[in-house]
Amino acid sequence: MDVTLTFLESQGCGSGEYAQKRFKIGHRYSYTGCKYADALHGFEAGSRRDRRPRADEGVQFPVVPEDSKLRRCAFPVTSALCHALRIKGHVDLTHAMSSQPEMPTFPFARHETYHPPPENAKLRRECPIAKVKLFDNSEAWILMNRKDCCAALESEHLSADRRHPAYPEIHEGGAKAKEQRPTFVNLDNPEHDEQRNMLESWFTHDAAEKLRPMISRVVESNVDRLVKQHGEHPEKPVDFIEEFAALVPPQVIYHVLGIPEKDIPKLSRDSEVRTSTARDAAQTSSQNLQSYMKDFVHQRVEEPKNDLVSHLVVGPYKEGKLTEDDIVNLAFLVLVAGNAALINSIALGVVTLLQHPDQLDELKQTPSLAPKVTSELLRYHTASALNSRRAVKEDTEIGGQPMKKNDKLICSVQSADRDEDYFKDPSRFDMHRPLNPADTLGFGWGPHRCQGEWLSRVELETVFGTLFTRLPNLRLAVAVHDLDYSPPTQNVGITKMPVLW
Repeated sequence: MDVTLTFLESQGCGSGEYAQKRFKIGHRYSYTGCKYADALHGFEAGSRRDRRPRADEGVQFPVVPEDSKLRRCAFPVTSALCHALRIKGHVDLTHAMSSQPEMPTFPFARHETYHPPPENAKLRRECPIAKVKLFDNSEAWILMNRKDCCAALESEHLSADRRHPAYPEIHEGGAKAKEQRPTFVNLDNPEHDEQRNMLESWFTHDAAEKLRPMISRVVESNVDRLVKQHGEHPEKPVDFIEEFAALVPPQVIYHVLGIPEKDIPKLSRDSEVRTSTARDAAQTSSQNLQSYMKDFVHQRVEEPKNDLVSHLVVGPYKEGKLTEDDIVNLAFLVLVAGNAALINSIALGVVTLLQHPDQLDELKQTPSLAPKVTSELLRYHTASALNSRRAVKEDTEIGGQPMKKNDKLICSVQSADRDEDYFKDPSRFDMHRPLNPADTLGFGWGPHRCQGEWLSRVELETVFGTLFTRLPNLRLAVAVHDLDYSPPTQNVGITKMPVLW
């Protein structure tokens, strides 16, 4: 006997697109969609690759073939719906829909230390394409697995332009960002490629490798300063964030931009304040940095040298493609983009290695393992977890789920970096995990993948290849759960980290 299911617009994964579809009771289907084990008596689910429903009182839950566009679940199943499915004939799910659970609010909150929010794993298992509610009560699609995230981030049907009315903001401050003149990070093609290409030659793999000696000097000098100021074996804890992690990334970028050596200490402190303190102080420091950058760009317009800002002056500026203000915005973008993520990656990397002493001992004995450590840390923590958001420009489909023009979309790259269908035992930290650079999505995917990826990797490789060689007894002065972490709904990070060595 057939049962006609009336799928209504719901608060869960999927939408009303699947209305009035007929499924046969008692027929065996291949299942690739969402797990209903908690809701359906007798339904047994294993991994997402091997799920089969069992008969229960002569009824099997309708599922769909792998090649069908209806692979995704149309709603979260409730006990009311389970009861409705046992009624022969036409089933109106209005009552079942009325008992839907609350739509989850995004960003999800970490429950402890640096571990990802539990919603990531739950949705990845049960509903990898879902809907969430944002701070302004608007709704957005969220993609939880790697395959769907990659498909979305390379789709020409989606927009990264923050000025698009459907671009999903995740906090109130995002609305103000819409008023600012965008850089290529938040532009679509062809404008995106035009701006990005102006900087590309400074951020290739080869360019980053040429900077490795400079980066090594920056890291070594900061370790030297730690030892000089606090001694070979300090008796009082030292804040690792303030005294090391927050200083290295901006110092590297200042050298790339061409900032005079004498100005770097003061600017480094402004960069640290901008990312780690109260809003008013951070705003003041940001204004200080922008004011300095404006004066510096004007100096380079008058007298170009061999640095990134001068590159923009003698090329795009002289050709009439950029104004001085454009160069200031791009220079400031280079300075701040990824800065917090790098600081957090350094701190989280140290904590993670200390929690895995066997792997840390290997690194101490063989510092050349630093690239492997870096790749796994980038996957394990996904420091930039909230930046891959898009607006739907025109009707399209991602992972079998129809999406309409002006829908909002979030790619949970943090969840994708723990996708069990792509990584073996993804919740385990393993520096020997075979990884290619493209495997992790913390740098994004597609045309908007982070331009600073190679530079970031070289910085992290240098830090982890140097730090435990110079300070082999580096350790936390407090328990891991007593560290100060970033707010649980923000990108994962550590704000205060007392250490000894």
